[in-house]
Amino acid sequence: MYDLYGRRVHYLRVSVTDRCNLRCVYCMPAEGVAFIPHERVISFERIVEVVRAAAGLGFDKVRLTGGEPLVRKGLPDLVSMIAGIPGIETIAMTTNGILLAPLAADLRRRGLSSVNVSLDTLDPERYAAITRGGVLEDAIAGIRAARREGFPVKLNVVMGIDSDPDAYDSIKRFAADEGCLVQTIREYRLDETKIDDTHYDRPSPCAMCNRIRLLATGELKPCLHGDTTIPVDWNDVSGSIRDCVLAKPAFGTRASSHLVSAIGG
Repeated sequence: MYDLYGRRVHYLRVSVTDRCNLRCVYCMPAEGVAFIPHERVISFERIVEVVRAAAGLGFDKVRLTGGEPLVRKGLPDLVSMIAGIPGIETIAMTTNGILLAPLAADLRRRGLSSVNVSLDTLDPERYAAITRGGVLEDAIAGIRAARREGFPVKLNVVMGIDSDPDAYDSIKRFAADEGCLVQTIREYRLDETKIDDTHYDRPSPCAMCNRIRLLATGELKPCLHGDTTIPVDWNDVSGSIRDCVLAKPAFGTRASSHLVSAIGG
């Protein structure tokens, strides 16, 4: 379907959890954040209801995000459920890769289409500092496991986070060796005014926005850079999605009520 500004909206990003096993410096404060109580986190069954309704409105792509989606128990089951919905052509996932290696084969069998992995440096000490405790070997093992299973893999690089000026070139060489693509991301805060910066691949310019988000709380969010949320009316899920698409602004502004860590960027 189309929004009020003529943009075709066909991409649903689903935050399956607000929890993460890392504390990346650009994503959340060192002390962490207050998480949603478990009883308020949307169930897989409800997620499937929303995806099915979205598919009926012409949505064909779903991306599973978090927090870190792989900390959500049973995520391969959700992939299977979504893969069975007519009209959904792509099921992607964005992950830090730490938990990916042992799950890659199962996710591929269940119908996951592609994987984006956050990777800002190839220096183990810098990686541990940026992620506040992550182990680079685990992320690389996840990337390689995904490639062995035939996944298209894109590496998400937040530019300028590693102080080594050669860090990005190292990641590009690594990506070429492993058969991955690289996607550059401008470091940003949601409580700062949205800037369209064509020097980076993401965030994309507002004029090209083709997505809405389903939060782990069961609310729909029309724009990452804004505070508007629309609770899903479980008696009219399609109507809630229509309302969300029509609520998309021409340009993002700023958000004060959500962190990147809770909605997967």
